[in-house]
Amino acid sequence: MKKTKEDEVRWGIIGVGDVCEVKSAPAMNLVPHSRLVAVMRRNEEKVKDYAKRHGVPKWYTDAKSLIEDPEVNAIYIATPPYMHLPYTEMAANAGKPVYVEKPMARTFSECEAMIKVCEEAGVPLFVAYYRRALPHFVKIKELLNRGEIGIIRTVHIQMQQEAEPEIIAKLENNWRVIPEIAGGGYFYDLASHQLDLLQFFFGKITHASGFATNQARLYPAEDMVVGSYAFENGVMGSGNWCFTSAKETQIDQITIDGSKGQIQFETFGKGEFTLLRDGEEPKHFHLELPKHIQQPLIQKIVDDLLGKDKSPSTGHSASWTNWALEEITKGKV
Repeated sequence: MKKTKEDEVRWGIIGVGDVCEVKSAPAMNLVPHSRLVAVMRRNEEKVKDYAKRHGVPKWYTDAKSLIEDPEVNAIYIATPPYMHLPYTEMAANAGKPVYVEKPMARTFSECEAMIKVCEEAGVPLFVAYYRRALPHFVKIKELLNRGEIGIIRTVHIQMQQEAEPEIIAKLENNWRVIPEIAGGGYFYDLASHQLDLLQFFFGKITHASGFATNQARLYPAEDMVVGSYAFENGVMGSGNWCFTSAKETQIDQITIDGSKGQIQFETFGKGEFTLLRDGEEPKHFHLELPKHIQQPLIQKIVDDLLGKDKSPSTGHSASWTNWALEEITKGKV
């Protein structure tokens, strides 16, 4: 069923920072029946520069003006998490579909409030967990569903990064490690992708617990987390995350063990994974990543709005990732 009265999605973006340079916004002009028509940032010089460089017709310095622009019929919120709820409320109350960056919000309760306001307004809510649409992760899900490694036994996440991880963009003001802005630290920023991806494979996380601490005291947020979790299908998992590791010991690996084999992959890698099966040589897969990493998900969202497909990432699915983040970091050391 179509979720918009029109045959084209015309995007307005609130917060055109680093993520909008390559990852997301350019894809909005490449997906069929989709156009980026307006952008907003509070800094006039920076928003004018962005609009000029990316060929965006309109720019604004306040969100209200962009949301009320009659040409804009869908809103992408690409701000830090502390503004996701208020901007979602504004967009929903204007009757416009919402696409919001991850993590969905600072807390699970904020996620619930976002879902509620969108449901009351009758508008859809999508979240930028774009790995659910990347080809190699879709392929892994297909292999798991086919039983290529048998009955799933366990899954383990191992994440060790140096104090300033190279896998995220450098910022003038590193809000990612300020809980009042981001909800948590790098765990919220990076582990959210991992936990959401595993829910794409195995369904909702229904049980989670863990411990978090700030060992190095380099910033206000946690820098070490150890957790366990279980999915609605009975699969159980564990994880350890350290964001003050030595450079030489950095690792980003998820291991899924089954009764007949194993799948290994990086969450933040280059589209590769390895399939290990009893009695067989390891099989290495490499599916090319798109230049604009969010393009496959944006295509799904546009098709969802036009009644042609379903987005794999919604407010409901993303909210449970926030729930898991909170539960795993409840224990303090």
